[in-house]
Amino acid sequence: MSGVWVFKNGVVRLVENPGDCPRRKLLVHLPTNEAITSYEVLERTLLSLGWERYYDDPDLLQFHKRSTIHLISLPRDFSKFKSIHMYDIVVKNRNEFEVRDM
Repeated sequence: MSGVWVFKNGVVRLVENPGDCPRRKLLVHLPTNEAITSYEVLERTLLSLGWERYYDDPDLLQFHKRSTIHLISLPRDFSKFKSIHMYDIVVKNRNEFEVRDM
């Protein structure tokens, strides 16, 4: 991950491509080489990997895997599904997903 760290209003954040238009990211399920284009596709894939859906918070989509302490929390609106959420899924599902530039 490359970019510039920006400090503004007491918050530090990474700007990946300063000056360029931001590159869009894509989450890909590696065994099938399928792009995750909706929450329906993601949910189907996570359920097949042993994740369970939680319905506790109406503002979030949440998945938990019984054999771990991991919890995946995603915004309900897929248009707000960002690279930070994609990398969270990648870290919690080693060798199953990859984030790629579009």
